[in-house]
Amino acid sequence: MTRKCIISAVVMFVMAWGLSFIVHGVLLKADYLATQGMRPPAEAEKIIYWIILAQAIFGAAFAWIYYQGKEDKPWLAQGVRFGVAVACLTVIPTYLIYHVVTPIELGVAIKQIAYDTIRVVLMGIVLAWINR
Repeated sequence: MTRKCIISAVVMFVMAWGLSFIVHGVLLKADYLATQGMRPPAEAEKIIYWIILAQAIFGAAFAWIYYQGKEDKPWLAQGVRFGVAVACLTVIPTYLIYHVVTPIELGVAIKQIAYDTIRVVLMGIVLAWINR
C-alpha cells in the first residue's frame, strides 16, 4: 500500500463514521426509535466498537478497491461512478434484505438506501479527489 492509499483509507474511515452518524444517528433516529424490535440506543452504545470496526473495514476496503481500479480519466466522474457501484453492491441489497429479515418498514428501507447511497457517492467523490 502506498502512502496515498493509506491516507485515503483513513479519510474514508472518518467519512464513513461521520456520515453514518449523520444518516443513522440523526436523520433516521426517529424512524429507528419508532421501529419495534430495534435495539435500544443505550444497549447499542455498549457495543458500539463493532460499528467502529465495521466502518474501519469499510473505509479501508473502499479506498483499496478504488485504488486498484483507478483509471486515467476525469476524477469527478470516476468518483461518482465508484460511489454508485458501491451503493449497488452494498447499500441497496443490504437494506432490501434488512427489510425482509428485520422489522424495518419499506419506507425506512428506502430512506436508508437513499441516504446511504448519497453517503457513498460523496465518499467516492472525495476519494477520487484525493487520488486525482
